[in-house]
Amino acid sequence: MNNYLIIQPLIALIAGILILIMPRLLNYVVAIYLILIGLAGLLPQVMS
Repeated sequence: MNNYLIIQPLIALIAGILILIMPRLLNYVVAIYLILIGLAGLLPQVMS
């Protein structure tokens, strides 16, 4: 369960860096970010 708590800040950091480097990717980065955070939130409940 702690692994999922570590994944969320890393995803946010990577998304922020991508947006700073390539602002045109904003829509895609936000969509992927939301999907990954949703999966990271659901996986601990599904795995238990």
